[in-house]
Amino acid sequence: MRLRIDNEYTASQFRDAVYAVVAEIPRGRVMSYGQIADLIDSPGHARLVGHVLSGAPPTLPCHRVVNAEGRTVPSWPQQRIMLEKEGVMFKQNGHVDMNRFRWLPPSAENI
Repeated sequence: MRLRIDNEYTASQFRDAVYAVVAEIPRGRVMSYGQIADLIDSPGHARLVGHVLSGAPPTLPCHRVVNAEGRTVPSWPQQRIMLEKEGVMFKQNGHVDMNRFRWLPPSAENI
């Protein structure tokens, strides 16, 4: 499922690529913003991924996206509740255990 966007991409192409990756994250798993940026061949654009997800439709499982350290969105306490309902466990520091719950799509072997 590796999505490639040419260097000349539009905002809507970037958004659609981000949404496509997020839609594939299975229950009980998470990805980081940076992983998503890498998957769509936009390394270094993790913040832009976050910005795009802030306007995502409620049907998209955005709660499954955390930062690289496993931190949830500070202003979204429901995110942790939603992840815990899916079986995602948190370490004592309040971060998702990324070693255990990070999702690596089969096509992401080299990322």
